[in-house]
Amino acid sequence: MKNRKWVAMLLAGGKGTRLNQLTNTIVKPAVPFGGKYRIIDFALSNCKNSGVETVGILTQYRPQALHAHLGHISYWNFYNRYGSLTILPPYQRDNEGVGWYEGTSHAVFQNIDFIEQHSPDYVLILSADQIYKMDYSLMLKQHIETNSDCTIAVVEVPWEDAHRFGILEIDETTYKIKDFVEKPVKPTSNLASMGIYIFKWPVLKEYLIQEEQKEFTHRDFGMDIIPAMLHDGLGLYAYYFNRYWKDVGTVHSFWEANLDLLDKQKNIFLQNTEWRIHTVENNEPPLYLDEKAKVHHSLVSEGCQISGTIEQSVLFKGVKVGKGARIKNAVILPDTIVEENVWIENAVIGSQSLIKQGVIIVSRNPAEHIMVVGNRETVDIMIEEDNLPVNKLKTVISY
Repeated sequence: MKNRKWVAMLLAGGKGTRLNQLTNTIVKPAVPFGGKYRIIDFALSNCKNSGVETVGILTQYRPQALHAHLGHISYWNFYNRYGSLTILPPYQRDNEGVGWYEGTSHAVFQNIDFIEQHSPDYVLILSADQIYKMDYSLMLKQHIETNSDCTIAVVEVPWEDAHRFGILEIDETTYKIKDFVEKPVKPTSNLASMGIYIFKWPVLKEYLIQEEQKEFTHRDFGMDIIPAMLHDGLGLYAYYFNRYWKDVGTVHSFWEANLDLLDKQKNIFLQNTEWRIHTVENNEPPLYLDEKAKVHHSLVSEGCQISGTIEQSVLFKGVKVGKGARIKNAVILPDTIVEENVWIENAVIGSQSLIKQGVIIVSRNPAEHIMVVGNRETVDIMIEEDNLPVNKLKTVISY
């Protein structure tokens, strides 16, 4: 369903502090995922596949790698006579300083002029840090049929995770939203907002302007805009989503989402194979396994050179693993070198890092702790979860 009367605003500027060392050099949406992709590829591909032809990408924190990735625009084929993909960083307005984005709704408010250029009937708000396949046109169809002022995509999450999300209570018959609380201390429901919204543009514009006039505001959709609409009696409806979805806002969820690709029932790339996830191709040489290499139930990408043992792991492009090395239940990001006789288990290793010969990086309790090495780090001493040297806390952290 193509509709030139809607535009998407993709929020891609957050620091991603809960990913800690993995975002010390790049913004979270640019973090590699699944062996060859970046996290933002999912939202972008969903837009392309759903017929959303005009997308504004709001960037801010450490955007260089993300901008370079987005520069290969032909991979998403947004640029045509009807639409475009536009990067929208903060910029100086009038004689004031740079108008930094101070919250999710504030970021959209700062780009009202961009939206107005396209004169849409509806605006789709998206987060750039989630793993899922979704046809937004079906959500728009429900939005139009219910004459909703705002439609929120929702998914059921484990009760123990509910406090991390905006939680809704709805009418089970009509799906009309009765209550919404952002990150409640004691959730009364496990029906969570996915951070995906469709608004009538005139309604959203009014509330964005109204929010900026308040003295005290978080400038946030979940904290301010949605509760204000509910308070004023507007029609807000939930759109149920019951397929794979993962918010990769923490190191543990990022690790889990990558290892989910080893499970046929959870592997998002094996689901709805016609709904392609697009990315920039790196033109790497073929994977090389020497006579000592052993690979079991893993994803190993192009450009890798393997001489050790790989079990239940995801290795990104250009990773090199030396003889005698053992990698298990681990995610190794691009162009990292693992030297001989290294043992890595229940860990995430950042991009372009060097793990020196004989080093051990192991978590004994992955349900509670995941070992993490940052990007462009060198680890040259033995490290285990229960014996973490103080002088290496900035390099390797247990989560």
